[in-house]
Amino acid sequence: MSDTRRRVKVYTLNEDRQWDDRGTGHVSSTFVERLKGISLLVRAESDGSLLLESKISPNTAYQKQQDTLIVWSEADNYDLALSFQEKAGCDEIWEKICQVQGKDPALDITQDPIDESEEERFEEIPETSHLVELPPCELSRLEEIADLVTSVLSSPIRREKLALALMSEGYIKKLLGLFRVCEDLDNREGLHHLYEIVRGVLFLNKAALFEVMFSDDCIMDVVGCLEYDPALVQPKRHREFLTKTAKFKEVIPITDSELRQKIHQTYRVQYIQDIILPTPSVFEENFLSTLTSFIFFNKVEIVSMLQEDEKFLTEVFAQLTDEATEDSKRRELVNFVKEFCAFSQTLQPQNRDAFFKTLANLGILPALEIVMGMDDLQVRAAATDIFSYLVEFSPSMVREFVMQEPQQTDDDVLLINVVIKQMICDSDPELGGAVQLMGLLRTLIDPENMLASTNKTEKTEFLSFFYKYCMHVLTAPLLANTAHDKISKDLQEGSTKINPVCPDNFQTAQLLALILELLTFCVEHHTYHIKTYIMNKDLLRRVLVLMNSKHTFLALCALRFMRRIIGLKDEYYNRYIIKGNLFEPVINALLDNGTRYNLLNSATIELFEFIKVEDVKSLIAHIVDNFYKALESIEYVQTFKGLKGRYEQEKDRQSQRLNRYRRDARSMDEDEELLFNDDDDDEESEAVEKSRMEEDFADSYGKYMEAKKGAANGANGANNNGKAAVSPPASQAVTPNNSSASSVKTVVLPATPVVKTAMVGLVDYPDDEDEEEEEEEEEEEQSPRKRPRLSS
Repeated sequence: MSDTRRRVKVYTLNEDRQWDDRGTGHVSSTFVERLKGISLLVRAESDGSLLLESKISPNTAYQKQQDTLIVWSEADNYDLALSFQEKAGCDEIWEKICQVQGKDPALDITQDPIDESEEERFEEIPETSHLVELPPCELSRLEEIADLVTSVLSSPIRREKLALALMSEGYIKKLLGLFRVCEDLDNREGLHHLYEIVRGVLFLNKAALFEVMFSDDCIMDVVGCLEYDPALVQPKRHREFLTKTAKFKEVIPITDSELRQKIHQTYRVQYIQDIILPTPSVFEENFLSTLTSFIFFNKVEIVSMLQEDEKFLTEVFAQLTDEATEDSKRRELVNFVKEFCAFSQTLQPQNRDAFFKTLANLGILPALEIVMGMDDLQVRAAATDIFSYLVEFSPSMVREFVMQEPQQTDDDVLLINVVIKQMICDSDPELGGAVQLMGLLRTLIDPENMLASTNKTEKTEFLSFFYKYCMHVLTAPLLANTAHDKISKDLQEGSTKINPVCPDNFQTAQLLALILELLTFCVEHHTYHIKTYIMNKDLLRRVLVLMNSKHTFLALCALRFMRRIIGLKDEYYNRYIIKGNLFEPVINALLDNGTRYNLLNSATIELFEFIKVEDVKSLIAHIVDNFYKALESIEYVQTFKGLKGRYEQEKDRQSQRLNRYRRDARSMDEDEELLFNDDDDDEESEAVEKSRMEEDFADSYGKYMEAKKGAANGANGANNNGKAAVSPPASQAVTPNNSSASSVKTVVLPATPVVKTAMVGLVDYPDDEDEEEEEEEEEEEQSPRKRPRLSS
């Protein structure tokens, strides 16, 4: 029994004036030699570690609030609170504190907090004036009372004394009695004075006064006083709203009367703070900090009481998932769970952990799977908010549930697929819900929050699951709007639309942009899985169809997707891009954009600048070979000339390498020539030279014919024209296999100078070079010339 009585939570007030939970333990008051005085000690119930060691100082002001709270300040900006499980334990420690300070335990505050400046300012006040003297509580003295309350707000010491006076004489209830009299008499002047008085009492910021003012028999009169603001021509009707408009809905009857009272009180006090009182910025900072704390601890208590009532929550989830439950009833149940989760945000991490585990054990995720698929928009919106609380708290918990779902069920009923379909089918023109759901999906598939320490296989297993069962649902709208058969059909019919392929509907374009944003995230974080998916589905080609969209933001999303792929500098991706000629739609978009200097222009230029700076050789060769003629006119940036320069440098390096092999083969002939030139005189040189050339010719001619025969055989297998011209490996131009994916024709630019690899190691003869030049000229005349524009 003593353990329960002494069980407490330790709170500290942070810089944002929010209470942080420091842990749960058991409190005791003992003499500590090191601190040389009686001290409060709190040891954690989990491991016995010391959570709090605080000496009871004779000069510290301790306050008792709500029968189970003791609050005090140990430094200028360090407030502490002990929240007791039982009132008896709070009273016991309070008596000990009052005993050390020599105070009466009947009071809720041990002494007046006075700082040095206040002592100096009010040192002329006589010692006998312990309390502010209040005028008699009469109608004729209301103006005098209002002036007194207003005048003390600037002085901390006088605020404390006024608060004590109001408490000791039961003054609050007398004032509220006068309010009822003034309202019956329609005494507007008296009502205006009472407004000033009640507002001033609230700004005294004292929990003991709040306990009286917010009790069941007083709170509605307090709200009534606050209706008669002198600045308003007509009084507000706050009481009418609270009693008639605002209805307390019990989705499941609450049998605990204390819990019901606490819920009512919290709602009304929150209404006073949020609706009735002016914004805090108008007044001194933290003027209503105690009111905020009052609401905070009330919410913590409500969540704890509901969480402990297992029968209540079990019944909630049973009705939520019951097919026989009426739609209106289910809507109320979902809204209750949503508000319950919102209240849980006041809990500290360890308590919130226990809260969500309780919900998980009760079946919150299977219930969400059902309600998120319903037609009722309000139910789906509330279910989405609940799902967001769960994902933000523990993505791993949601992932674990998803992977445990029976694999034999239809893919459509999987929780993640339900979420994806809700995102795709969002009826909001601005797609507010879809944006929220996309953020939640990104959290779920983010490898950064997949903890390897707890489950080393979570990342692999979940991503494999997602790409197998869910990715096709996510990409379905994208593939449907960029389908090949749709493109061909539209082109055959000669549609007069601006763009028959890309969606002109703004909402559809927004949805595709969201999907592309998620896919771009996958490219960055899921290297293996997304690469396989892109290759198998030819996804990049389909995405680049959207470069033709009239919505520039969608074209930019498609370009960003390609930029992320190229940014990986993965040769698998590079070969895929080259083989599919996937730069063509990007360059077409750049040329169609013309001279407009906009984001699309800058983003496209940046893509090619990246390729140039990073010297991605395969892509540089592909771009220059196929598109340079169309791009060379763009001179306001040096990007494309730089690409050409990189290309030429690489070609020169390859030529030098080939020439080095050629020189090695002819080094013997050059040595013989030098020998004859040194030994023979002018008369003998012609005969010897002629003899040497005849011998060399016979020898070289045999080698030449043998090499030519081998080259011809090799060329016949590769080229029907029998030409053995091979371009350097890095500059090979690849013709796309599937040109039907684009509405423009692919035009091949003039080929770069070629190197005759069949001649490597042979002596060059002028006649042979002439024949080669003639063959090249004939081939160029036969091949079509490439036009600068890439459209037909």
